[in-house]
Amino acid sequence: MKCTFYVWTVLLLMTISSCINKTSEVVSRDDKLASKGIELVVLGTAQDAGAPQIACKKDCCASRFDGSSESFEVVSLGVVNHDLKSSYLFEATPDITTQSYYLNTVIGGFEKQVPDAVFLTHAHIGHYTGLMYYGKEALNAKSVNVYAMPRFQAFLSSNGPWDQLVANENIVLQSMSSGKAVELEKELKVTPLLVPHRDEYSETVGYLIKGPRKTALFIPDIDKWSKWKTPIDSLVSVVDYAFLDATFYDAVEINNRDISQIPHPFVIESFEQFKDLDTTDKSKIHFIHFNHTNPLLNKDSEAFKRTIELGFKVAQKGDRFAL
Repeated sequence: MKCTFYVWTVLLLMTISSCINKTSEVVSRDDKLASKGIELVVLGTAQDAGAPQIACKKDCCASRFDGSSESFEVVSLGVVNHDLKSSYLFEATPDITTQSYYLNTVIGGFEKQVPDAVFLTHAHIGHYTGLMYYGKEALNAKSVNVYAMPRFQAFLSSNGPWDQLVANENIVLQSMSSGKAVELEKELKVTPLLVPHRDEYSETVGYLIKGPRKTALFIPDIDKWSKWKTPIDSLVSVVDYAFLDATFYDAVEINNRDISQIPHPFVIESFEQFKDLDTTDKSKIHFIHFNHTNPLLNKDSEAFKRTIELGFKVAQKGDRFAL
């Protein structure tokens, strides 16, 4: 009940204070775009294991292994404040090396390569294992702020090799609570929201990322929209961008797996969930976190074309959005 109260308080404040243009147009995919202020950038769009996936013999992987089609990095977002020269990373993926470079050097134009803080959603392999590169075998970083929920903090502090990062002060764990905003800067706040998912080692959260003018919602993993006590349609209506779990397009692509063991909302279920949203609200939704088998990774697929025709968007690495 307490968490629900905080969530709806956040929504109310966002609604009351909103004097923004309700649009989710991408700023640019031009890496050299001169920018000011605060912006969000998509750093990766694939499910935890990337695309191609290890040991995959499907056609979709074969063309990615031989380089004839595009490979995809694991899901991640970044935020840059060009005026303060600060940066923030959402998820520490196995692709953190290239994603940190892209965020800080390509987008930010900064000398530094380490973000001012990292926000983790949960303890599944694609979302936190990039922390290992902050250790002494690689960067040997100094006091990188890492935000995680209480159970996740306990996991990192008491299990190797993560506890070594804590003991050596390569990372500094920062606390947060569901529904309570973390104020990073005067005009940048991040609010974690607990969501239902497979929580073997930690809680799972999504994030509200609020800049001076616009707000983004990031939920890369959730079991099903119907299992969440917060109405996702209402949340989409009060944000400007919504990056939502689209792991599987439908059940056909995972006919060799028990979906009850890896629950996610199918994209076609999300079509049904959001069918009554108006055109503006639908355009805010950017599907993300694609399994290597997901046809949305192929812009020429019928699934991709249908998604666009229905008014939704498919996140692409390099998408940039003003906050």
